[in-house]
Amino acid sequence: MFEFDQYLGFLAFLTILTIGFWLMIFLITFVVPYWIGGSLIERLNEIKEERKAKKEKA
Repeated sequence: MFEFDQYLGFLAFLTILTIGFWLMIFLITFVVPYWIGGSLIERLNEIKEERKAKKEKA
């Protein structure tokens, strides 16, 4: 069957795989939408300020 060091290696592999899986789920569901939403809001505010500056010049 397995030697003890092979068993530890297999457990380390499963641990790293599981951590990577949950990290990917976290990034896809929370971090990326937060990042995209924040950049969109910031860009819309910049566009609004540009329009306001053009109206003040005219």
